[in-house]
Amino acid sequence: MHPVSRRGTLYIVSAPSGAGKTSLVAALIENIPNVCISVSHTTRPMRPGEEDGVNYHFIDRDTFLAHVKESRFLEHAEVFGNLYGTSEDWVAEQLAKGLDVILEIDWQGAQQVRRLRPDAVSIFILPPSLPELERRLRGRGQDHDQVIARRLAGAQAEMAHYGEYDYVVVNDTFVHALGDLVAILHACRLRQTRQRETLAATIGELLSSPPVNG
Repeated sequence: MHPVSRRGTLYIVSAPSGAGKTSLVAALIENIPNVCISVSHTTRPMRPGEEDGVNYHFIDRDTFLAHVKESRFLEHAEVFGNLYGTSEDWVAEQLAKGLDVILEIDWQGAQQVRRLRPDAVSIFILPPSLPELERRLRGRGQDHDQVIARRLAGAQAEMAHYGEYDYVVVNDTFVHALGDLVAILHACRLRQTRQRETLAATIGELLSSPPVNG
């Protein structure tokens, strides 16, 4: 068997807060090899249970703005007063290694990434309903009613951009939603353009070798 040689694919995954994006992506990483999550930089405060360098790279606003000025982000956006950004160099390095990279970003960041990398594959995750989304947000037990109301309004604004994405997955049943994500990644890896690169040696041999006499 010929060794596999390919570049990775960049995936954009967006969803409103509470739709289950983080849990789904974490499970996806466990189910498919050669996939990694990009750890974004952010100026928002660290939440209970989070770890610097694992959930996010937590930096102050001045440092973040300095990175923007130096064009060190593939994308950056402001959400609810906090800044988020993705390291361009890190993403390029992982793709060159043949790893697929998943960016968990909002629609603003997704638009920036698509302009710079039009070959990126984008996926939007929807909740099954607004009441269910509210239930999930309240289930966190971290926010007051006013914050919940603001997050629901923000969620509707976010979901209005679902039409900009290549794929849409509804997270009604976690197992089914995860299966949909796995199917998307498998299908993308089987694209002709991807297989032409991955199986270059094999295809070359199949097309150049003389036919076997029957």
